[in-house]
Amino acid sequence: QVQLVESGGGLVQAGGSLRLSCAASGLIFSPRAMGWYRHAPGKQRELVAGITSSGVTNYADSVKGRFTISRDNAKNSLYLQMNSLKPEDTAVYYCNAELRPATYSPYMNYWGQGTQVTVSS
Repeated sequence: QVQLVESGGGLVQAGGSLRLSCAASGLIFSPRAMGWYRHAPGKQRELVAGITSSGVTNYADSVKGRFTISRDNAKNSLYLQMNSLKPEDTAVYYCNAELRPATYSPYMNYWGQGTQVTVSS
């Protein structure tokens, strides 16, 4: 059974840094793509950053230059280094993985339970 577990959220002052981690377990194959999404109150869930199995990354315009996504394929882990945090970065952050759960299954999306990031002004 595939599971994604996030960690590293918390409360930080504006200008500070946090590092989110996501550990994937129960995998047969390494995810084709992984990403971090966030959901702030009153807003739609949005993609923060994504990374492919070969390391190609993409970022939301609002976090470019401040956030860095990375992954360790050997550990099936995903990370998000967040620097220069702003109050508008406050949200629940979710880990996402696109993968095949079994040998002949189609690709499916899996989500973690989310971790709260709160940035105070």
